[in-house]
Amino acid sequence: MIRRSRFIRFAIVGTAGFVVDAAVLYALLTLVDAGPLTARIPSFLCAATFTWALNRRWTFAAPREERQLRQWGAYTLAMVCGAAVNYGCYALMVIALPDLPATPLAALAAGSLAGLAVNFALAERVVFVSSRAR
Repeated sequence: MIRRSRFIRFAIVGTAGFVVDAAVLYALLTLVDAGPLTARIPSFLCAATFTWALNRRWTFAAPREERQLRQWGAYTLAMVCGAAVNYGCYALMVIALPDLPATPLAALAAGSLAGLAVNFALAERVVFVSSRAR
């Protein structure tokens, strides 16, 4: 029951992270005229930092004394595995689908769903382990 509740919170945080990811992605596509594959990298980093902060406080309730910079680094590195799945799906769709305004958003959504399970498992079993053990 606790694990399911934690997964639901993780998914809610991930949804908010998706909004951050999409906002940064489209800002870079529009304002900086970055390509969709290049713009995805900083948008991911912004979203990962945002979701780490929310997951730390709400999903996994990490104690305040835990070293934030170390945990952020571990979280970001762990999320790279899920990001590889996410980005691979995203890139495949961007390349394969017609070049329409909604294509990057659809690809972003598909990639986010693909990486969700990997990201949750790593966050729960690697990054926030000590937080739950206390």
